[in-house]
Amino acid sequence: MMETAMSIPELLPAPNVILDAEPPNKAALLDLLAEEAGQRLGLPKPEVLSALQAREKIGSTGLGRGVALPHAEIQDARAPLVLFARLRRAVNFDARDEEPVDLVFLVLWPAAARKGLLPTMSEICRALREPQTLRRLRAAETAEDVVQLVLQAVPPEPAQDDTPPGE
Repeated sequence: MMETAMSIPELLPAPNVILDAEPPNKAALLDLLAEEAGQRLGLPKPEVLSALQAREKIGSTGLGRGVALPHAEIQDARAPLVLFARLRRAVNFDARDEEPVDLVFLVLWPAAARKGLLPTMSEICRALREPQTLRRLRAAETAEDVVQLVLQAVPPEPAQDDTPPGE
């Protein structure tokens, strides 16, 4: 069971970065993300897709400024998963600002360890606040570049050390 929070850089290795995906619309994008996530988590795509679609019915996870943060708790997931996808052409994602989306962070979390989901999503949102981070993500040439940009953009968390000072 995962109780410790993992940081975005730990959750987003280069193989979890998808560059220049070409889904024609939001439904196809969610389908693509469910396929990729299912393979990495060892879960059937329909299970992942169903969780993502259920979350989108509550309200769009389009954050604005061309960014979406689809997320869901997955019953059978054993570990959290973060995927990043940059789209070749932006798609309508029903975002509040009505801007189409071309940068997508997918966050899937084991339902049994739900405590880490919100801090992880908050960390991503903080990282994406800077317009220059979004510009750089749109211009990144490799998956490794994306990982480095995210690493630079995520504010460092204070170390959680229970050892009293001086020991």
